[in-house]
Amino acid sequence: MKRLIFISIFVLIFSTFSYSQTQKPHKAISSSPAFAEIILRQTEVESELEEMLVSYTEEFPKVKDARYELSVLNKSLETINRVKPEEASKLTSALGKLFVRRARVATDYWLLKNRYDDKHPQTMRAKKKLEIFDRAINKIMN
Repeated sequence: MKRLIFISIFVLIFSTFSYSQTQKPHKAISSSPAFAEIILRQTEVESELEEMLVSYTEEFPKVKDARYELSVLNKSLETINRVKPEEASKLTSALGKLFVRRARVATDYWLLKNRYDDKHPQTMRAKKKLEIFDRAINKIMN
């Protein structure tokens, strides 16, 4: 059990550092409010995940949800990272909050898709919510 916990912590730390080492954002990007919002949520999810891994395995549903949300947040950071430094002014706190909420909605949609089929009313509602967040983000980013 201790070995499993150690391995889980090692994987989590490695995945966090692997992002930071492979993609160094420009100073204008990494100091933006949007970047900070996403990092804040990422830190909260990682902290919750560490707490869960003390008592649960990787197969526990909430652990899987947290891992999925972290992957969505990492993709959000990659998206922000692609912004040209001269366009960093669009990386506002509101955009960061949109990315964070989009990650939660995407996680809910992923969970519903795994539980029900695509035609289920709850799945369809979650997909529409996700599309709304995507449109709002694209409106700001483009």
